[in-house]
Amino acid sequence: MLPLWRANDLGVVLDLTHVGRPLGGVDRFPAAHAAMLALEAGAIANPDEGRQVGHYWLRAPDLAPEALQPVIRQALADCQALTLAVHRERVDAADPESDLRFRDLLVLGIGGSALGPQFIADALGEPDDRMRVHFLDNTDPDGMARVLGGLDLEQTLVLCISKSGGTAETRNALIETQAAYTRAEVDFSSRAIAVSGEGSRLWTTAAGWRARVPMWDWVGGRTSICSGVGLLPMMLQGIDAVELLAGAGEMDVHTRRPELDQNPAGQLALAWLALTDGRARRAMVVLPYRDRLVLFSKYLQQLVMESLGKKLDLQGQLVNQGLTVFGNKGSTDQHAYVQQLRDGPDDHFVTFVAVEDDGYAGQEDVEPGVVSGDYLQGLWMGTRRALTEAGHASITISLPTVDARRIGALIALYERAVGYYATLVGINAYHQPGVEAGKQAAAAVLSLAASLAGAVTDQGQTAGEIASRVGADPAEAWHILRRLSTNERGVRCSDGAAPLSDRFSRRAPG
Repeated sequence: MLPLWRANDLGVVLDLTHVGRPLGGVDRFPAAHAAMLALEAGAIANPDEGRQVGHYWLRAPDLAPEALQPVIRQALADCQALTLAVHRERVDAADPESDLRFRDLLVLGIGGSALGPQFIADALGEPDDRMRVHFLDNTDPDGMARVLGGLDLEQTLVLCISKSGGTAETRNALIETQAAYTRAEVDFSSRAIAVSGEGSRLWTTAAGWRARVPMWDWVGGRTSICSGVGLLPMMLQGIDAVELLAGAGEMDVHTRRPELDQNPAGQLALAWLALTDGRARRAMVVLPYRDRLVLFSKYLQQLVMESLGKKLDLQGQLVNQGLTVFGNKGSTDQHAYVQQLRDGPDDHFVTFVAVEDDGYAGQEDVEPGVVSGDYLQGLWMGTRRALTEAGHASITISLPTVDARRIGALIALYERAVGYYATLVGINAYHQPGVEAGKQAAAAVLSLAASLAGAVTDQGQTAGEIASRVGADPAEAWHILRRLSTNERGVRCSDGAAPLSDRFSRRAPG
């Protein structure tokens, strides 16, 4: 096994020299590799939903089923043509010297429809990008108002992304955005594009919009960066999406190799297996030593935790699998939680992401012959040494530079590692029953809120008294009623000595 692996075409290095133990499950890798080849050949890899898993086809259409190959190529061409049209459009179509119509891009999405595009936009964005990108990725009314209030809607293009077309947070953001355009007396439909499954609720809603870009059921949200979900916003921003696809495709070639010593994703998955004992014993702390990569840990949280955090294995046995991911950036966090990483419990391992190119040639000497980039390298390598001395394992990924090609390779490396690891521990990486359960629970809370509001009378009563009439938990009832009163939503509150002695009554309209 090579402890230091490099993709010579990409310059990406996987350094396992500080793992501190043999890779786990080496004898199981051939079976995991065979399962991955079957997945790419079109096998049903998501048995719960009877779906193929085809995000790898997006950067290698020749590997896709024959009927899908032209579909994938056409989608890329359509994104390119749409981007070119948007970038060329002028306020006065008859005057080629008039101002460009669109300066800002507002992306509405959540989860896989936002985390990937956000990571790409921040990692590869520049001050002179063709469009400035903004996101509404929550159903927080204050957050939406802050973003919308800072935009000139005349010059803002809206990209609404929802694979199912029924995601509540994205629907809410769309409603608020359309209302903002209406208040500003700016036409919305000519400035709106949808990325969604054909026939979905959003697809139907967007029939009169500027454009619709298809999303397919064989691409999961958390692996959708190489589809229109990721490609269109990065193209509109001015990022070279074709280079990102190329980098992902090049890494895919390496991660398909049957020889483990030549397969970085296989090595990475087996390192995870060794470090977690194959049962989620340790968390993965991601520390990228470049500001541009600060959102990488956030992106990995969904890719890794939604894929691997599963209650049941493929045989229906209770396993409670997962790999907890958290992190921010180095060297910032050497002044935050590295103290615990070194001297605290053995409940983690660290993944360092280092970049060889400092990214700025005009650095000043901060000491004779020493620049800021020297300190950055010294800090990550020093932290790695300190962790090793304390008995804590680490993995290092090294990139020659931060560009579209290497970011594509980084994404592809982790997508494949997640797939291998899931096979090694016998779980379905491509469904998310816990997320669906959370959505159903949220719907139940909305129903409860309506029941509680209807149970409030003119006479002040405690949350417990009101809750008893609708069969609710008093503490939950208090939270719901308190928020209704704070926002003057038909409920008034008189503070008591403690929360459960607060008294709620009906608020008169107006």
